[in-house]
Amino acid sequence: MDPFTLIQTLALLLGFYMAWNIGANDVANAMGTSVGSRALSLRHAVILAAILEFSGAFFVGSSVSQTIQKGIIDTSLFQADPWTFVLGMMGSLLATGLLLQAASYFGLPLSTTHAIVGSVVGFGLCVAGIHAIHWQELAWIASSWILSPLLSGLVAYAIFSIIQKKILFTLNPIEAATKLTPALVFLCFSVVTLSLVFHGLHLDLSFTHAISLSSCVGLSAASVSHLLVKRKYQATPQLALGLQLHQAISLEKALYHLQRVHLSNQAGAHAQEISQILHQMHQLNDTVRKSSPLLQSATPYHSVEQIFIPLQILSACLVAFAHGANDVANAIGPVAAIVGVFQTHAIPTHSPIPSWLLALGGSGIVIGLATWGWRVIETVGKRITELTPTRGFSAEFGAALTILLASKLGLPISTTHALIGAVLGVGLAGGIKALNLQTLKEIVISWAVTIPLCALVSILAFHALKLCIKM
Repeated sequence: MDPFTLIQTLALLLGFYMAWNIGANDVANAMGTSVGSRALSLRHAVILAAILEFSGAFFVGSSVSQTIQKGIIDTSLFQADPWTFVLGMMGSLLATGLLLQAASYFGLPLSTTHAIVGSVVGFGLCVAGIHAIHWQELAWIASSWILSPLLSGLVAYAIFSIIQKKILFTLNPIEAATKLTPALVFLCFSVVTLSLVFHGLHLDLSFTHAISLSSCVGLSAASVSHLLVKRKYQATPQLALGLQLHQAISLEKALYHLQRVHLSNQAGAHAQEISQILHQMHQLNDTVRKSSPLLQSATPYHSVEQIFIPLQILSACLVAFAHGANDVANAIGPVAAIVGVFQTHAIPTHSPIPSWLLALGGSGIVIGLATWGWRVIETVGKRITELTPTRGFSAEFGAALTILLASKLGLPISTTHALIGAVLGVGLAGGIKALNLQTLKEIVISWAVTIPLCALVSILAFHALKLCIKM
């Protein structure tokens, strides 16, 4: 095999290896909330991810890939020696893949965007110096890493707060859920349709026509959801369940409202008295539950969570699509640049992303989730805060909205940051005590060391490849 064919084959393998690690780490973030709340089994999560991740990567993944290729370092500095640029990109893929694999082994949700950007920056500094880095572009990307968890956290907090106020804290949660569910379905389908129209299917539509089309799709989906939910829950016999069971349900509602008062008044007046009453209510509720075996399946909160299971599955699909659109660039951006060099024997000023390369990245991501994704799923879905379908839907939709917006702008934001920020936002809606601060500490530390560590390993990988491969 001649050296050029060998290098090109190795580059494709490294791109697939990188995509596999994205699937093992980042797609687990996207699906972790659904698996953690038991809305989806791991098997079903993999099947949905396979379809949606591939679709997002194939239809919407090209813009962010261009940023990874040319937006971080000044490629014109390598025009005289394009093969050094090739080895640098290969070293970046190898370094990022190795560190992601280590993070996945320990169940840490690492930012693949942080990792690949850090690796490319490390290579650029090592070979061409400080002037090789587009610092303004890098600052724009870095700002998105800060804004993405904040924005997704705020959106998730707002959505879950609305669900609490409009559904969970009402006197008839089931009736309230049947009224609000179609609006949430409309929102989900409208966002997906807008994303496809503006940046996926490349339809030649004006903004007004795009809004109209997305609204029609959203209204159609909302109408169907309204009929399905109404048919299933319109005849829920609350008083016909028996006096003892009805009292138990009323007691649980009172306990829910008392918990809300307790969380908002932990340091205020009468906090101690409220805490004592809450403790007594918990004991009484446990006693009543033991004497009411039908309570768990009949409680309105259980029924509300059942209503939100399809919504959370829908939001999981939205996150998977958004993740494929944004993070496939982390694997195929460097590979596309390498392919462009081999085709022109120079660093091209514009290298379109071939469809087969988008397909390669999407396939690697799905296989990574299927083989190793369960490790990080456990961290995101269970170890940060307790997740239910209502909480999981709020977190996933907040993250998906943030990620899709970034993909439209061509920003390689961190899906990990967006999802963790959204989970935090939902957790904070239940009070700071609802969060596992030790797990958060471990995650934040891993984020802080990602860029410098990837830069260092990328430099070492570049020199190792340079010694092994004689151009």
